[in-house]
Amino acid sequence: MEIQLIQKGHPLWEKTACFAESCSWRAGAFLAERTRENRFQPWERVIIALDGGQIAGFCTLTEKDELPDDAPFSPFIGFVFVDEQYRGNRLSEQMIRSALSYAKESGCQAVYIVSGEQGLYEKYGFEKTGDYETIYGTAEQLFQIAV
Repeated sequence: MEIQLIQKGHPLWEKTACFAESCSWRAGAFLAERTRENRFQPWERVIIALDGGQIAGFCTLTEKDELPDDAPFSPFIGFVFVDEQYRGNRLSEQMIRSALSYAKESGCQAVYIVSGEQGLYEKYGFEKTGDYETIYGTAEQLFQIAV
């Protein structure tokens, strides 16, 4: 299994968009659209897990996520998804660790995740900092980890 951090111009950029668009998670379509429109800042990345050239999962590292623009948190890991046939192989952890390493190399002090999941991100060292209202009007948990 291989983890790559990609951005527009990477040979797997469009393949990643296609994978996200056809994945079983409804948020994948939003990532596919964002990828095709290149709605990423130059430093932001899409992280993909590859199995012999086959995309097995993805996540992102971006400045903002589901919190309002005035929220004082950044950057965020988002869109964490692993295809069903690859689950149980710790790919989420590998992608998150790669995102954290890149964030640290980029000078970040902390990284955040917004999620409704309980018990998932804590096992990677994230700590819940509170509940926040998202831009969609829902309440989600905010998790933080120092890098």
